[in-house]
Amino acid sequence: MTTPYEQLAKLSITLPPVGVPAAAYVPFAQTGNLIFLSGHIAKKYDSGAAIVWTGKLGENLMTADGNAAARAVAIDLLGTLEAACKAAGKDLNAVKRIVKIMGLVNSTDSYTEQHLVINGASELIAEVFGSSVGSHARSAFGVIQLPLGACVEIEMMVEI
Repeated sequence: MTTPYEQLAKLSITLPPVGVPAAAYVPFAQTGNLIFLSGHIAKKYDSGAAIVWTGKLGENLMTADGNAAARAVAIDLLGTLEAACKAAGKDLNAVKRIVKIMGLVNSTDSYTEQHLVINGASELIAEVFGSSVGSHARSAFGVIQLPLGACVEIEMMVEI
């Protein structure tokens, strides 16, 4: 099997640096062999600058848009995970299991495809780590609003 780094290269993905928290929290916390990644909101990049990916599913965004946004969040989460692993003296090869992701989807009260939106993150994570490490428990919730009007926010729990 290939390593996560080989898979990222194959997918032409360069991991971003850890983002600076916008409030009173840290981007990750480790206890024992578990790393908890704080919620990351969807961002688009314009000439290298990160811009919040705003919108509401079921109103001005389609499921495919949300799926792409969730995939983008997963890339940011992997960048933070790499930093967390390095802080523990390791790298992404030390990941034993993606335990769980929790996805929040900014959506109308009649929108019911949150699970399909969060698939964008789940599928990328499984592709990078393989099914034995990347398969995870998951929750997908529809919410009335997210910070800065973001369309998707995802947090992740990982065992190293």
